Amino acid sequence: MTQTLGADLLSVVARINRLATQRARLPLPYAQARLLSTIEDQGPTRISDLAALDHCSQPTMTTQVRRLEDGGFVSRTVDPGDARAVLIQITPKGVETLRQVRLDRGAAVDPYLERLDATDRETLAEAVRVLRGLLADASAPTTAK
Repeated sequence: MTQTLGADLLSVVARINRLATQRARLPLPYAQARLLSTIEDQGPTRISDLAALDHCSQPTMTTQVRRLEDGGFVSRTVDPGDARAVLIQITPKGVETLRQVRLDRGAAVDPYLERLDATDRETLAEAVRVLRGLLADASAPTTAK
């Protein structure tokens, strides 16, 4: 059975993510770190939108956000477009914690990357550049022609 490049890439990235998560000592559970990263990426966001992004119920997301809020990683603000709604946004403590999570997870993978020869490391660095471009393209607003 032949996999597509996309399926193969996602499989490998998922396994690398699991390796990093298993080997790193994180200051908060991985699921909370992942949600915090989503909040950072999205900017101030409603809980209902976070629930939709995470494919979970709004009550489940409310519980997860409350945990992050209790830890000082996110805060709630009034939605300027609808005073009845609140937006969740990352705090400076959340930004710093997420930076540390990323460093710790990266450090868990670094010993394996150091085993690569210079050519493979350069190839991997180029692949990361290409993937960042792919993400930027996927995040860009589409314009009708």
